[in-house]
Amino acid sequence: MTEPMTYARYLALDDLLACQHPRSDADDELLFVIIHQTKELWLKQMIRELRLAVAEVRADQLVPAYKALARVSRIQAVMTLSWDVLATMTPSDYTRFRDVLGPSSGFQSDQFRTVEYMLGLKDARFLDYQNDRPEARAAMEQALAAPSLWDEAIAAAARAGLAIPSEVLERDVTQSHAPHPGVETAFLEVYRDTQRYWELYQLAEKLVDLDDAMATWRHKHVLTVERVIGGKRGTGGTAGASYLQSTLGKRAFPELWSLRTAL
Repeated sequence: MTEPMTYARYLALDDLLACQHPRSDADDELLFVIIHQTKELWLKQMIRELRLAVAEVRADQLVPAYKALARVSRIQAVMTLSWDVLATMTPSDYTRFRDVLGPSSGFQSDQFRTVEYMLGLKDARFLDYQNDRPEARAAMEQALAAPSLWDEAIAAAARAGLAIPSEVLERDVTQSHAPHPGVETAFLEVYRDTQRYWELYQLAEKLVDLDDAMATWRHKHVLTVERVIGGKRGTGGTAGASYLQSTLGKRAFPELWSLRTAL
């Protein structure tokens, strides 16, 4: 007889709660592990939602895509709030177990890089961090080789009759999208005639929500790192807060920001 479903069995709680393996006896290491594992779970959901959104935009189903994109931006907000929890760990607390991390670093997160790739922020150098994890590398390679969410939104704009330059539509999608005046001009038309292009207009604003939330997440990450380790180098050989500061200006959908000046 099949046992009745229970809360613990449905959520595989015994497996889930056995996944934390602190390597020191420091009280704060468990928090550190749980915060980062939780982020990876949320990234898993974000990837699922972004895949759905990309497929819907490719099929010109823009309205259904709004739900997935709105969910991603809400997840980003939750992830940003988690930095406040981690910030309860003081510099003295962190030094008690930092050495057990060795060269590991969030810089190496394959799921975070996959999300960046799906948004259009592509850098093949991050693939090398997954040489010991073939499945993770393959997932990143797939996202790197596929048109990004912004590529698909631009293609949808072209199908809607907007004048998108051919070099944009035929570009090498393994590279990060470079801002193009033709794309800005096309989306300026969307913002100047919102009734005619209402679905594209709403899609564009959902994309700005994602960029806004990502920038907020990056900013809070910098503040938390500065609060916990100051200007010291990060684990994994990164430059720490100074590296994170250099990422604050990243925008996945740059023309949606620049067009605001021209409106």
